[in-house]
Amino acid sequence: MSERQRASEAGAGARLNLGTRVFLGAVALAVLGVAWTVGGYLGRAPAPTGIDRTDGATLALGRKVYDAHCVACHGKDLEGEPNWREKKPSGRMPAPPHDDSGHTWHHPDAVLFGITKEGLVPGKYAPPGYQSDMPGFGSVLSDDEIWAVLAFIASRWSERARGRQATVTRQAEAGR
Repeated sequence: MSERQRASEAGAGARLNLGTRVFLGAVALAVLGVAWTVGGYLGRAPAPTGIDRTDGATLALGRKVYDAHCVACHGKDLEGEPNWREKKPSGRMPAPPHDDSGHTWHHPDAVLFGITKEGLVPGKYAPPGYQSDMPGFGSVLSDDEIWAVLAFIASRWSERARGRQATVTRQAEAGR
């Protein structure tokens, strides 16, 4: 093989090597981009799903979940515990109503989802030191079941409360 052929093959190898490096670099950037995008969502409550609060199947599931897991504290008609604004002798706050007389509809969807999934975590969903008996249901209920129970609760609010809660949710999403 002549010196010229060797140089030509070496050049072809270098071009291929450079092309391989460019390809691998592009793949690495794509992987980093996906990891950055996914990583940006880790640790956050899922974005609201846009559940249709008029969907019969969703509301039926939500009622079933509410009856099984929520009614004991929040009441059959979402009325909450008596004197829900006053501490119990234990120092903990009673379960609030989920109807219009309570404050559930004052919170955006993501916060309601987070409280239901994780519990009423002081410093995250409540003031530091706040004590409540609200457990997290993330190990008991699927995300779909949590969204369904929230849809059921929201379906029981007045038109005014639903409108206000939708506004609060939009404002919270815009502030992300």
